[in-house]
Amino acid sequence: MSAENEYKKSYKAGEVIIKQGDPGQSAFIIENGRVEILTQNQDGEAYKLGTRGAGTMIGEMALIDDAPRTATVRAVEDCDLLEITKTDFSARLSNVDPILHMAMQVVLTRYRDMLERSKIVGDPPVINTAETLELSYAEDLGAVEAIKMANDFESALGTEEVFLNYQPMIELATGKVKGFEALMRWINGEKGFISPAVFIPIIEDNGLIVKASSWALEEALMGLKRIEDRAGYDKELFMSVNFSSRDFAADGFVESVYNTISKSDVDAEQVHLEITERLLMGQPENAKETLSECEKAGMGISIDDFGTGYSSLSYLHYFPINILKIDRSFVMEMMTKDSSLELVKSMIGLGKNLNMKIIAEGVENIEEAQKLRELGCDMAQGYYFAKPMKEQDVIDFIKENRKIEF
Repeated sequence: MSAENEYKKSYKAGEVIIKQGDPGQSAFIIENGRVEILTQNQDGEAYKLGTRGAGTMIGEMALIDDAPRTATVRAVEDCDLLEITKTDFSARLSNVDPILHMAMQVVLTRYRDMLERSKIVGDPPVINTAETLELSYAEDLGAVEAIKMANDFESALGTEEVFLNYQPMIELATGKVKGFEALMRWINGEKGFISPAVFIPIIEDNGLIVKASSWALEEALMGLKRIEDRAGYDKELFMSVNFSSRDFAADGFVESVYNTISKSDVDAEQVHLEITERLLMGQPENAKETLSECEKAGMGISIDDFGTGYSSLSYLHYFPINILKIDRSFVMEMMTKDSSLELVKSMIGLGKNLNMKIIAEGVENIEEAQKLRELGCDMAQGYYFAKPMKEQDVIDFIKENRKIEF
């Protein structure tokens, strides 16, 4: 048996992967190859219960209890397996809704009971039926690929594969760069560029987003310090970093943010926490308490993609939000659709009445930039001004563009 990394295991044909009677600490998803499942009765006589192939799981009962392995699993062909440890499974399960948590435990426990009964009566078709259902589920939801992608991302985090780009935000009244949004990027060694729209939901689902966000905050603030030092600024620019509901639910979130700010030697006022409407409405009390602590420290609280989520506006005064970002979908249509223009006007007016700063996203041309300035929008970001860039490119950009004319 060999291992390419901590989660991928490889077995040659004939090798035993799981041995009946041994303690179980992990389950495995078969990525390639095929295995056979064997069991022995009290007389030591061996029976073949069935086989499993790519896309199915083996040893799954080890994830819910400490009982010994009830069967032996042996590779029929050379196999590549993805390991899921009990610790990893418990961490993922603890992050789901409590009702789903309970349902999963009940289903898995009953599944163990079903397998035990099937062995007593010698009914291999039960195993085959379970395999068929499991394979169908994995194919429909892309479960195997999602787990592999999450593990690949975790291995890449902290290497050159995962990095930040920074998109400048321009003050419309002056044309000056005021800050940046940090955007996570991943270029996988095998697959190349992987869109954040693909990998971010996956690492949110399994809880890895907390580790990724912590890394991104530290990298972004350290980057801001370097950018200011090399471009001749002195604590004048801000950095906006995105956070998810997983981050807010994590123990010690506020303390971790404080420690990162202190370590990076930037001021709290230079840090903007960028969040979504979904986060606020999903856990309002926890979000309000956490955001209030951050606001008291001087951080900016930015609501992202405003207008695309929940219709209620009550949270704008319930939560300590001081920056409102108008979603690009409204900006891109405001010059051609009267309804979109009126919505943008209303959003800017609403934000102003609540003493918020207004940032427009997705500005693609000079006409949009000029119209937003005319309407009283404070800042904008988009390809008209600058695309997301690596740190050195940002330094060069702001050195050359102390003021953008439009």
